[in-house]
Amino acid sequence: MNKSVYKKIEITGTSEKSLENAINNAILKASETVRDMRWFEMTEVRGRIDGAKTIQWQVTVKIGFALED
Repeated sequence: MNKSVYKKIEITGTSEKSLENAINNAILKASETVRDMRWFEMTEVRGRIDGAKTIQWQVTVKIGFALED
């Protein structure tokens, strides 16, 4: 019987375009060093503003991945 064990890391991605882009940037960067990623949870959303304009989205995500045997 396969008994998978998982671990989560927490990282923050940023984007000048959108929340979705910020999440994708975080996942893409994590994929350079983390194998077998399975899910993400968005835990925080922040942004930078300049005057009345949003200039950057900052999204903190927890990424779950399976530990290797």
